[in-house]
Amino acid sequence: MAWVFLVVAGLFEMFGVAMINRLNKYRNFLSFALLFLGFGASFLFLSLAMKSLPMGTAYAVWTGIGASGGAILGMLLYGEAKDWRRIVCIIMILGAAVGLKLIA
Repeated sequence: MAWVFLVVAGLFEMFGVAMINRLNKYRNFLSFALLFLGFGASFLFLSLAMKSLPMGTAYAVWTGIGASGGAILGMLLYGEAKDWRRIVCIIMILGAAVGLKLIA
């Protein structure tokens, strides 16, 4: 169950990153509330995952999901560059996260 919590935490981290972009475009209460909700839920699920996963592994996987997911969202939703080198780097980040899962 801890790995499910960790993936959910990573997905909320991606949501929070997208809400930073929204807040920069629309300075209103809803944008701030969604940002707070996204990161708050992310930390909540990360803390639940860390009850049974090692801190280093949990944090590395959470960060990897958030970083690679944020980059993917940027490419898909916000017109950021889809250069093959960026995609290779994202694949390496996700591969490292999977590797940590396999050895933890």
